[in-house]
Amino acid sequence: MIGCDPSEEAIAWARRVHPHIAFHLLGAYDEPAALGGAGFDAVVSTEVIEHLFLPRSLPRFAYRVLRGNGYLVLSTPYHGYLKNLALSVIGKWDGHFSPLWDGGHIKFWSQATLAQLLSEEGFTVTEFIGRGRLPYLWKSMILICQKR
Repeated sequence: MIGCDPSEEAIAWARRVHPHIAFHLLGAYDEPAALGGAGFDAVVSTEVIEHLFLPRSLPRFAYRVLRGNGYLVLSTPYHGYLKNLALSVIGKWDGHFSPLWDGGHIKFWSQATLAQLLSEEGFTVTEFIGRGRLPYLWKSMILICQKR
């Protein structure tokens, strides 16, 4: 098991808290050669893809480091039609999608849009899990995908 993050501060904290795990200063936009090529059975990315200007970089990175038939487990905030409609009806659209949040979310994913991106990048979605709140108003979603 290893960990990757593009933040020096985050890596320093992770190394202090988990000194037995190798951590690399590496992000989705970086060349994964430092990890030694395709040798991982799974890649887990939690609440990252919504912050990326170039979100295809994340599944491309994962694809390169995964063994054949490896898994990508990805979580991100859920933004399906009913949730977006509910936000509009209750007048919370601006607060939820605030452009004033420095470093905040810049991509908003539904199950369909994220599954399309992952499929285009060589993955098959094998499972979808909605988490938090009520069905179809989920806070987050988890997609489990297998490398083709």
